[in-house]
Amino acid sequence: MRLPVILCALLLGLAGCGGTQDRNRPQAAGTAQAEPSLARGSRAPGEVVLRGEASPRTHGPIELDGRYTVRFQQYAPEDPRMDFSGQTTFVATLERSAGRPAVRLFRAARATGHKTVTLHGRYLVDVSFGDFPYVLRLSPVRQ
Repeated sequence: MRLPVILCALLLGLAGCGGTQDRNRPQAAGTAQAEPSLARGSRAPGEVVLRGEASPRTHGPIELDGRYTVRFQQYAPEDPRMDFSGQTTFVATLERSAGRPAVRLFRAARATGHKTVTLHGRYLVDVSFGDFPYVLRLSPVRQ
């Protein structure tokens, strides 16, 4: 009679083990990194912030006039430490009307990137590749 009681108590005690494993598991989507750093903060005058959950995606048109620092950030809500070096390359371009050459912004397998460009006119922002949510921020360069 004692053996079944002891076994039952032992099994119940073991059932509570493993709680530390749950802390090492990635957090559920939406709780690990609710707001990527590039999307945080208010927009400066003339600044454009674009977000997407997946590609391909086209944003715009947007009106741009001057020099801009263009930055991107990809993020994986389920794995905030991902470096993206082994993932699909993030590709973004600025498209103008038919017959005009596109401005290549990014072609990188990284979490972030930036470049400075001079732009005048209306553009569509085309994100043609990338498997993760992303943010693009176009900030006017103050002279």
